[in-house]
Amino acid sequence: MTALADQPLRVGDPIHRGTPLGFPGPLRPVGRVDLEAAERAARALLEALGADPAAEGLAETPRRVAAAFAELLTPAPFSPTTFPNDEGYDELVVARSIPLRSLCQHHLLPFWGVAHVGYLPGERILGLSKLARVVELFARDLQTQERLTSQVAGWLEDHLDPRGVGVVVDAEHLCMTVRGIKAAGARTVTSALRGRVRDDPRTRAEFLALAATMRG
Repeated sequence: MTALADQPLRVGDPIHRGTPLGFPGPLRPVGRVDLEAAERAARALLEALGADPAAEGLAETPRRVAAAFAELLTPAPFSPTTFPNDEGYDELVVARSIPLRSLCQHHLLPFWGVAHVGYLPGERILGLSKLARVVELFARDLQTQERLTSQVAGWLEDHLDPRGVGVVVDAEHLCMTVRGIKAAGARTVTSALRGRVRDDPRTRAEFLALAATMRG
C-alpha cells in the first residue's frame, strides 16, 4: 500500500485506481487533449451553428475553445505523499468546502461546487492539501457527479487503507440551470460513505452533520 501511495501521478497517466465497481473510469486518459483536433472541431461546430469562423470576433475562438477544454481536462501532477500515523490519531479528519469545477459528460457544460472530504485514519495519514488535489484529479475530466464522488472515496480507500471514508459533493450544473428544466439555483448533493463512516451510526452521523453544516 505504501509503495502505491508514494507513486507520483502525472498528466497523461491513466486514472483507474480508486474507481469502484459499477463506476467505469474516466472516458480517456487525462492530459491527452489533441489541441489541433479540438481546434478543428471547434471551428466545425461554429460553422454548424451558422457562425462564420473567419469573422473578426470569431477568428481566435476555435483556438481559445481548444485551450479552455485542455485546461479544464488536465489536472496538475502531484505526489500523494502519506505519513505514518505515529500518534495513533483515531478521529475524523475533514477538509471543508474544497472547490471543484468539472464538465458534464452528457452536455460538455460545466458544473461546480464544493466537496467535503473526510476519513478515519488507519496506519497512515495524508497531507491535508492532497485531499484537495485528489478532488481536482477526478474533477478535471468528463464526469458525472455520482462517479466523481465515488472515485474520490475509492482513491482514499486504495491509498490510505483508512478505517472509514466520507465524501459529500454539493454542486450546481449548468446543463440543469440554463437549459432543459432551467431550474436556476438548483443544487445536487451526492455522497459516498465507506467503512466505519458508513457502518458505524455515530461516526456516520458526525460526518454527515459536519457536511450539512458546511453546506448551510
